[in-house]
Amino acid sequence: MKKVMLIYNPLSGNRNVPKMLDNIIERFMDENIVVLPFRVNEENNESILELLKNGDFSSVILSGGDGTINSIVNTMLKNDINLPLGIIPAGTCNDFARSLGIPSDLKQCLDIIIRGKTEDVDIGLINGEKYFLNTCAGGVFVDVSFSTNNELKKAIGPLAYYLKGIAEVPSVRPIKLKITTDDKVIEDEFLLFVILNGKHVGGFSNINEDGDLSDGYMDIVLIKYCLHIDMVGLFFKAINKDFMSDKNVLCLRTKKCTIEGPDDFNLSIDGERWDNLPISVEFFNKVLKVYV
Repeated sequence: MKKVMLIYNPLSGNRNVPKMLDNIIERFMDENIVVLPFRVNEENNESILELLKNGDFSSVILSGGDGTINSIVNTMLKNDINLPLGIIPAGTCNDFARSLGIPSDLKQCLDIIIRGKTEDVDIGLINGEKYFLNTCAGGVFVDVSFSTNNELKKAIGPLAYYLKGIAEVPSVRPIKLKITTDDKVIEDEFLLFVILNGKHVGGFSNINEDGDLSDGYMDIVLIKYCLHIDMVGLFFKAINKDFMSDKNVLCLRTKKCTIEGPDDFNLSIDGERWDNLPISVEFFNKVLKVYV
């Protein structure tokens, strides 16, 4: 009989998954699969690691937002735990899951995992110490996700970020950045950079329609400093999936990069706050096996 570990964040998104635990366990039991549920919090990563090392699991099911998934994947990769991942999206944006075409419907997610079809996807590594799955971002709007009210996010989802971002526009100042890729060096004033693995970021859909999670390359999306009215226009272009055509948007594709700039603002990695610039980023091809 197979055994899987279900790691879930009870505080992610609309918090529905804890209420559905019995349904999830029943679904796996119907397929002759034993489920060990584990309620994740900030203090118990060591317990997760011990269980993953010694539990003889056939796969790991992660239920949470992008930040929760990032945390568990980092624990696994840093300890050479190579198990297939099943994802039950339960966050505000779920950008990584959406880039993989994983639906938000619980029944469909379980069907995907039980069917057993997997895809090998790329991962990024920052400064040799932190892995990311979907995005590494920095700039004037990055703190929006940290300062947006949790109840508002729960009520209206990604729209809360859009409203907060537009409200921040009047106070925006440019950032001087130096970006070094495999074949070029760019120095200019920017508002924001996003190193992107998939297609979606911050709840915006198809920011990079050509994004490929398995090609070994990162896409670096840069927004040049522009007039405030143009910044507001960029938000609406992102909502209407016409973002990359804007004259103020620059996109680079590379396997490695360094980004240098001021160290007085935080970065966001898969939606969670991280350290400051400078950063060195490298992509690794087809490292992670995910049910799709």
